[in-house]
Amino acid sequence: MLEFTDVSAVRGNTTVWSEGTFTVPTGAIVGVIGPNGSGKTTLLTMILGLLRPGSGELKVLGETPHRGDDRIGYVPQNYASIAGDSIRARDLVLLGLTGTQYGLRRTTSAQRARVDEVLTEVGAADFAKRRMSQLSGGQQQRIAIAQALVGKPQLLLLDEPLANLDIRNQQDIVTLLERINSERGIGILLVVHDLNPLLSVLDGAIYLLDGHPHYDNVDEIVSEELLTHLYGTAIKVVRTPQGDLFTRSA
Repeated sequence: MLEFTDVSAVRGNTTVWSEGTFTVPTGAIVGVIGPNGSGKTTLLTMILGLLRPGSGELKVLGETPHRGDDRIGYVPQNYASIAGDSIRARDLVLLGLTGTQYGLRRTTSAQRARVDEVLTEVGAADFAKRRMSQLSGGQQQRIAIAQALVGKPQLLLLDEPLANLDIRNQQDIVTLLERINSERGIGILLVVHDLNPLLSVLDGAIYLLDGHPHYDNVDEIVSEELLTHLYGTAIKVVRTPQGDLFTRSA
Protein backbone atom coordinates (compact mmCIF):
# COMPACT_ATOMS: atom_id res chain seq x y z
CA MET A 1 0.00 0.00 0.00
CA LEU A 2 2.74 2.46 1.02
CA GLU A 3 6.48 2.11 0.55
CA PHE A 4 8.87 4.66 2.07
CA THR A 5 12.57 4.45 1.26
CA ASP A 6 14.72 7.00 3.11
CA VAL A 7 12.00 9.64 2.62
CA SER A 8 12.22 13.15 4.08
CA ALA A 9 9.52 15.83 4.20
CA VAL A 10 10.67 19.38 3.53
CA ARG A 11 8.61 22.59 3.52
CA GLY A 12 10.50 25.64 2.35
CA ASN A 13 13.90 25.38 3.98
CA THR A 14 12.63 23.36 6.93
CA THR A 15 12.92 19.59 7.25
CA VAL A 16 9.72 18.41 8.95
CA TRP A 17 10.89 14.81 9.32
CA SER A 18 13.43 12.53 7.67
CA GLU A 19 14.77 9.00 7.24
CA GLY A 20 11.40 7.34 6.72
CA THR A 21 11.94 3.75 5.63
CA PHE A 22 9.04 1.30 6.10
CA THR A 23 6.24 -0.52 4.29
CA VAL A 24 2.54 -0.35 5.17
CA PRO A 25 0.72 -3.53 4.08
CA THR A 26 -2.09 -3.40 1.55
CA GLY A 27 -5.60 -3.28 2.98
CA ALA A 28 -4.55 -2.38 6.53
CA ILE A 29 -6.25 0.03 8.93
CA VAL A 30 -3.43 2.28 10.11
CA GLY A 31 -3.28 5.17 12.56
CA VAL A 32 -0.92 8.12 12.15
CA ILE A 33 0.14 9.42 15.55
CA GLY A 34 2.57 11.90 17.02
CA PRO A 35 2.66 15.16 18.97
CA ASN A 36 1.36 18.41 17.51
CA GLY A 37 3.64 19.80 14.83
CA SER A 38 5.39 16.49 14.18
CA GLY A 39 4.25 16.33 10.54
CA LYS A 40 1.20 14.05 10.48
CA THR A 41 -0.79 16.15 8.01
CA THR A 42 2.37 16.66 5.97
CA LEU A 43 2.55 12.87 5.61
CA LEU A 44 -0.95 12.78 4.13
CA THR A 45 -0.08 15.67 1.82
CA MET A 46 2.83 13.67 0.42
CA ILE A 47 0.70 10.56 -0.09
CA LEU A 48 -1.80 12.70 -2.00
CA GLY A 49 0.97 13.93 -4.29
CA LEU A 50 0.62 17.54 -3.16
CA LEU A 51 4.15 17.69 -1.72
CA ARG A 52 7.14 15.90 -3.18
CA PRO A 53 9.60 14.14 -0.88
CA GLY A 54 12.64 16.24 -0.08
CA SER A 55 14.67 13.08 -0.60
CA GLY A 56 14.17 9.34 -1.00
CA GLU A 57 11.41 7.44 -2.78
CA LEU A 58 7.73 7.13 -1.90
CA LYS A 59 5.35 4.69 -3.60
CA VAL A 60 1.59 4.75 -3.07
CA LEU A 61 -0.34 1.76 -4.40
CA GLY A 62 2.75 0.89 -6.41
CA GLU A 63 3.17 4.28 -8.09
CA THR A 64 4.83 7.63 -7.45
CA PRO A 65 2.19 9.88 -5.81
CA HIS A 66 0.50 12.39 -8.08
CA ARG A 67 -2.13 15.07 -7.63
CA GLY A 68 -5.68 13.98 -8.42
CA ASP A 69 -5.14 10.22 -8.06
CA ASP A 70 -8.68 8.85 -8.14
CA ARG A 71 -7.52 5.67 -6.40
CA ILE A 72 -7.32 7.71 -3.17
CA GLY A 73 -10.28 9.07 -1.23
CA TYR A 74 -9.53 11.91 1.19
CA VAL A 75 -11.40 13.42 4.14
CA PRO A 76 -9.67 16.63 5.33
CA GLN A 77 -9.83 18.21 8.76
CA ASN A 78 -12.86 20.45 9.37
CA TYR A 79 -14.63 18.97 6.35
CA ALA A 80 -17.96 20.70 6.98
CA SER A 81 -16.49 24.21 7.19
CA ILE A 82 -14.50 23.64 4.00
CA ALA A 83 -17.54 22.28 2.16
CA GLY A 84 -19.85 25.11 3.21
CA ASP A 85 -22.99 25.11 5.34
CA SER A 86 -25.60 25.88 2.69
CA ILE A 87 -24.98 23.02 0.26
CA ARG A 88 -27.09 19.87 0.49
CA ALA A 89 -25.31 16.80 1.80
CA ARG A 90 -26.28 14.73 -1.25
CA ASP A 91 -24.85 17.35 -3.62
CA LEU A 92 -21.52 17.19 -1.80
CA VAL A 93 -21.33 13.46 -2.36
CA LEU A 94 -22.19 13.96 -6.04
CA LEU A 95 -19.34 16.45 -6.27
CA GLY A 96 -17.00 13.54 -5.52
CA LEU A 97 -17.97 12.15 -8.95
CA THR A 98 -18.42 15.27 -11.06
CA GLY A 99 -15.54 17.36 -9.68
CA THR A 100 -15.15 20.70 -11.44
CA GLN A 101 -18.04 19.82 -13.75
CA TYR A 102 -20.44 20.14 -10.81
CA GLY A 103 -23.27 22.46 -11.78
CA LEU A 104 -22.18 22.75 -15.42
CA ARG A 105 -24.00 19.77 -16.87
CA ARG A 106 -26.77 17.35 -15.99
CA THR A 107 -25.72 14.30 -14.05
CA THR A 108 -26.30 10.81 -15.40
CA SER A 109 -28.59 8.17 -13.96
CA ALA A 110 -25.52 6.03 -13.24
CA GLN A 111 -23.96 8.84 -11.20
CA ARG A 112 -27.16 9.40 -9.24
CA ALA A 113 -27.46 5.67 -8.58
CA ARG A 114 -23.87 5.52 -7.36
CA VAL A 115 -24.53 8.40 -4.95
CA ASP A 116 -27.61 6.60 -3.61
CA GLU A 117 -25.57 3.44 -3.16
CA VAL A 118 -22.79 5.04 -1.15
CA LEU A 119 -25.18 7.12 0.98
CA THR A 120 -26.93 3.90 1.98
CA GLU A 121 -23.59 2.23 2.63
CA VAL A 122 -22.52 4.86 5.16
CA GLY A 123 -25.95 5.14 6.78
CA ALA A 124 -26.66 8.66 5.48
CA ALA A 125 -29.60 8.13 3.11
CA ASP A 126 -32.20 9.43 5.57
CA PHE A 127 -30.63 12.89 5.95
CA ALA A 128 -28.88 13.31 2.60
CA LYS A 129 -31.35 15.95 1.34
CA ARG A 130 -30.66 18.24 4.28
CA ARG A 131 -28.11 21.05 4.23
CA MET A 132 -24.79 20.53 5.97
CA SER A 133 -25.63 23.20 8.55
CA GLN A 134 -28.58 21.08 9.67
CA LEU A 135 -26.51 17.96 10.38
CA SER A 136 -24.81 16.81 13.56
CA GLY A 137 -21.06 16.24 13.68
CA GLY A 138 -21.48 12.49 13.28
CA GLN A 139 -23.82 12.93 10.31
CA GLN A 140 -21.42 15.37 8.65
CA GLN A 141 -18.60 12.87 9.02
CA ARG A 142 -20.68 10.18 7.32
CA ILE A 143 -21.25 12.54 4.39
CA ALA A 144 -17.51 13.27 4.24
CA ILE A 145 -16.75 9.55 4.10
CA ALA A 146 -19.43 9.03 1.44
CA GLN A 147 -17.88 11.70 -0.77
CA ALA A 148 -14.45 10.10 -0.36
CA LEU A 149 -15.86 6.66 -1.23
CA VAL A 150 -18.12 7.53 -4.14
CA GLY A 151 -15.32 7.20 -6.70
CA LYS A 152 -14.50 3.65 -5.49
CA PRO A 153 -10.96 4.32 -4.20
CA GLN A 154 -8.43 1.72 -3.11
CA LEU A 155 -7.07 3.84 -0.25
CA LEU A 156 -8.92 6.13 2.16
CA LEU A 157 -7.11 8.94 4.01
CA LEU A 158 -8.80 10.71 6.94
CA ASP A 159 -7.30 13.65 8.85
CA GLU A 160 -8.66 13.74 12.42
CA PRO A 161 -12.01 12.07 11.58
CA LEU A 162 -12.93 11.62 15.26
CA ALA A 163 -12.16 15.16 16.41
CA ASN A 164 -15.09 16.99 18.04
CA LEU A 165 -17.28 13.87 18.11
CA ASP A 166 -18.77 12.46 21.30
CA ILE A 167 -17.91 8.92 22.39
CA ARG A 168 -20.96 7.31 20.77
CA ASN A 169 -20.36 8.98 17.41
CA GLN A 170 -16.65 8.15 17.57
CA GLN A 171 -17.49 4.49 18.02
CA ASP A 172 -20.09 4.60 15.24
CA ILE A 173 -17.55 6.07 12.80
CA VAL A 174 -14.90 3.51 13.81
CA THR A 175 -17.41 0.69 13.29
CA LEU A 176 -18.31 2.11 9.87
CA LEU A 177 -14.67 2.31 8.81
CA GLU A 178 -14.03 -1.24 10.00
CA ARG A 179 -16.96 -2.48 7.92
CA ILE A 180 -15.78 -0.57 4.83
CA ASN A 181 -12.32 -2.06 5.24
CA SER A 182 -13.68 -5.57 5.71
CA GLU A 183 -16.25 -5.52 2.91
CA ARG A 184 -14.32 -3.52 0.31
CA GLY A 185 -10.72 -4.34 1.21
CA ILE A 186 -9.87 -0.63 1.15
CA GLY A 187 -6.75 0.43 3.03
CA ILE A 188 -7.50 3.14 5.60
CA LEU A 189 -5.06 5.69 7.04
CA LEU A 190 -6.27 7.92 9.88
CA VAL A 191 -4.52 10.80 11.62
CA VAL A 192 -5.58 10.65 15.29
CA HIS A 193 -4.57 12.04 18.65
CA ASP A 194 -6.28 9.39 20.79
CA LEU A 195 -5.71 5.72 19.96
CA ASN A 196 -8.34 4.42 22.38
CA PRO A 197 -11.39 4.44 20.07
CA LEU A 198 -9.39 2.65 17.36
CA LEU A 199 -7.44 -0.01 19.23
CA SER A 200 -9.91 -2.79 18.46
CA VAL A 201 -9.63 -2.25 14.67
CA LEU A 202 -6.08 -1.00 14.03
CA ASP A 203 -3.57 -3.24 12.30
CA GLY A 204 -0.69 -0.87 12.95
CA ALA A 205 0.40 2.74 13.14
CA ILE A 206 2.83 5.20 11.63
CA TYR A 207 4.35 7.18 14.47
CA LEU A 208 6.46 10.33 14.18
CA LEU A 209 9.15 10.15 16.84
CA ASP A 210 12.15 12.45 17.26
CA GLY A 211 11.82 13.78 13.72
CA HIS A 212 11.53 10.39 12.01
CA PRO A 213 8.48 8.36 10.88
CA HIS A 214 8.24 4.66 11.74
CA TYR A 215 5.67 1.92 11.17
CA ASP A 216 4.87 -1.01 13.44
CA ASN A 217 1.98 -3.35 14.20
CA VAL A 218 -0.46 -2.33 16.90
CA ASP A 219 0.91 -4.68 19.57
CA GLU A 220 4.29 -2.98 19.31
CA ILE A 221 2.79 0.51 19.30
CA VAL A 222 0.79 0.08 22.51
CA SER A 223 3.85 0.29 24.73
CA GLU A 224 4.16 2.44 27.81
CA GLU A 225 7.77 3.29 26.99
CA LEU A 226 7.08 4.20 23.36
CA LEU A 227 3.93 6.24 24.00
CA THR A 228 5.47 8.08 26.95
CA HIS A 229 8.43 9.04 24.77
CA LEU A 230 6.17 9.94 21.85
CA TYR A 231 3.85 12.28 23.76
CA GLY A 232 6.27 13.53 26.40
CA THR A 233 3.97 12.60 29.27
CA ALA A 234 3.55 9.48 31.39
CA ILE A 235 1.29 6.92 29.67
CA LYS A 236 0.02 3.70 31.22
CA VAL A 237 -1.19 0.73 29.19
CA VAL A 238 -3.90 -1.43 30.73
CA ARG A 239 -5.20 -4.81 29.58
CA THR A 240 -8.76 -5.60 30.62
CA PRO A 241 -10.02 -9.12 31.37
CA GLN A 242 -11.53 -9.09 27.86
CA GLY A 243 -8.09 -8.52 26.37
CA ASP A 244 -8.72 -4.93 25.31
CA LEU A 245 -5.82 -2.49 25.45
CA PHE A 246 -6.13 1.20 26.16
CA THR A 247 -3.89 4.01 27.29
CA ARG A 248 -4.22 6.76 29.86
CA SER A 249 -2.06 9.22 31.70
CA ALA A 250 -0.26 7.48 34.55
